[in-house]
Amino acid sequence: MSIRKAVLPVAGLGTRVLPASKVIPKEMLPLVDRPTLQYIVEEAVAAGIEEIIFVTSSSKRSIEDHFDSFPDLERTLERKGKLKELEELRRVQTLASFAAVRQPEAHGLGHAVLCAKHLVGNEPFVVMLGDDLVAPETPCLPRMIELFERTQSSVISLFEVPKEEISSFGIVAGETTKGEDNFIKISHMVEKPDPEEAPSNLAVAGRYVLSPDIFELLEQTRPGKGGEIQLTDALQRQAEAGRCYGLRFDGERFDTGTPLGLLKTSIAYALKRPELAPALREYMHSVLQAEKF
Repeated sequence: MSIRKAVLPVAGLGTRVLPASKVIPKEMLPLVDRPTLQYIVEEAVAAGIEEIIFVTSSSKRSIEDHFDSFPDLERTLERKGKLKELEELRRVQTLASFAAVRQPEAHGLGHAVLCAKHLVGNEPFVVMLGDDLVAPETPCLPRMIELFERTQSSVISLFEVPKEEISSFGIVAGETTKGEDNFIKISHMVEKPDPEEAPSNLAVAGRYVLSPDIFELLEQTRPGKGGEIQLTDALQRQAEAGRCYGLRFDGERFDTGTPLGLLKTSIAYALKRPELAPALREYMHSVLQAEKF
């Protein structure tokens, strides 16, 4: 069965980027001229995903609106002859089919994924977190989907973190697959451990390809770290059964969940744009040469 659906849990409060996220969802904060979430949707579509399922909250209506039609704006753009802008607007609306479900309260990532059960059904699916952005030049989802199809087991994207950051991530341990150093059979997972107790420095990088039995495991999962239902705890059950793998990701990854991370990502993406990069480089050079900062 091909993987057609992606669940994007976007109900979080975005406390690391307050006050910007008080009214505007953190996923809608702009990187250059489009919201962060649009890049993630485009990443999913590039990997063959056809249906995007947003897990939202009552304060995140603008997420659904962004990917919906806006007839008044379209008519205005057409009347003013702004056909390039109109084309881009319509492109975004037709990237995939979109659906949304509310997470009534913030009970953890596992609970957020479980909220999408009735929309996913009994088929494998992708989960993509809104704080992690993967450069389109170095995608990881196509390879993860390929590994899922080969193993019929959940596959998680992994990356190495320094010791001081271990307590901010889910951490895994396992053995590399013979002949494939970046492919790991996971034996143990723990959510945000103390660095001294962590089984490794391999952290979950916000991309998952999950088998549908994860829903039953989540329903059986009791609140764990932080009093929340952790996806990591359900994945640990799969790992114990030998049905969870990790792909060590060595491409370009951005963390947009902090002010500095958001700023770095915006600069990096602007520098990829040929119509923006020369002027931006000139400005950055002049600022760095001056002794104002």
